[in-house]
Amino acid sequence: MSGTLHARKTAVVVCPGRGTYNAAELGYLKKHHSNKTGFIQMIDSARSEDQMPISALDAMGEFSASRHLRGDNASLLIYACALADFADVSQNYDIVGVTGNSLGWYMALAVAGGVSLKDGAHIVNTTGGLMHKRGSGGQIVYPVVDEDWKPDAQKLAAVQAVLDNPVGAITTSIRLGGMVVFAADDAGLKHLMSSLPKSGQFPFQIRYHAAFHSQAMQTISDTARAQLGSELFSSPRIPMIDGRGYIWQSGATDLTQLHDYTFGHQITQTYDFSKAIEVAAKEFAPDRFIVLGPGTTLGAPVAQTLIAHGWNGLRGKANFKTVQEDQPYVLSMGMDDQRRYAIDD
Repeated sequence: MSGTLHARKTAVVVCPGRGTYNAAELGYLKKHHSNKTGFIQMIDSARSEDQMPISALDAMGEFSASRHLRGDNASLLIYACALADFADVSQNYDIVGVTGNSLGWYMALAVAGGVSLKDGAHIVNTTGGLMHKRGSGGQIVYPVVDEDWKPDAQKLAAVQAVLDNPVGAITTSIRLGGMVVFAADDAGLKHLMSSLPKSGQFPFQIRYHAAFHSQAMQTISDTARAQLGSELFSSPRIPMIDGRGYIWQSGATDLTQLHDYTFGHQITQTYDFSKAIEVAAKEFAPDRFIVLGPGTTLGAPVAQTLIAHGWNGLRGKANFKTVQEDQPYVLSMGMDDQRRYAIDD
């Protein structure tokens, strides 16, 4: 017997959250996944009669913020792009774990087999509609690192100050690598925008976002829990790391608890994406982290988290960029030059 067996590289897959399908991503499905007609038809079938099909939204000739960024449209658009990307990635890598940011948790469930692709689409379309119709407040993003992606003491102090002395309702919505995402009511949003020291475009309020991952979402949590039963869930085939850093293992998942977390804590409490990436790195030590499309914004938070823990000798942004040029470790499917490593390597 001749020849050499080459083990496939291992990867942790990272699923994107809201805000990743923007003008630059218009036509993402058509560009990368026009051959997946059955999958796209399944996605479109999750829409109600009064909703535009996802394929039609993606194929529009011009991007419309008021249409494409709305929760009832954006959520399933992003789901479709991410799950189609995963179909390509899974042919080339051994997927040892999966996680996601915020909305990405629902995608992680589908990627890992915790729900079917069809049920995942139904969950995303339902929760996206609820967020659009009933969501209140908003989210503001603020960096807590310097230009080399190392902790900035002044920015960290400013963040702690507004959390310690809030005006209105202000909480931490997402811990996102080198950034903090706040959830706040209208008074809190105004206070954050006026009180946080300016840093380039930050503080930045995300359009068409409600106060996700806060107590303001309790009614949405209750409604989702009632409308989307635990019968939708299955034991995952791939370990899943949630927004607390907890690992849901294949063959050892209590489905009632998974349902409770997904439509309870995951909606109303802080989502710690940084912890999820830390746990994924330390527990699974993958050859690569692969961020599914659309969008290009999640690669930096993954890298910033790895830098914070000195993973594989990473020390800062400059050092990370040097490593990426030689042997990419974090791959973003939304970037064409990195996408080829994820599907052709």
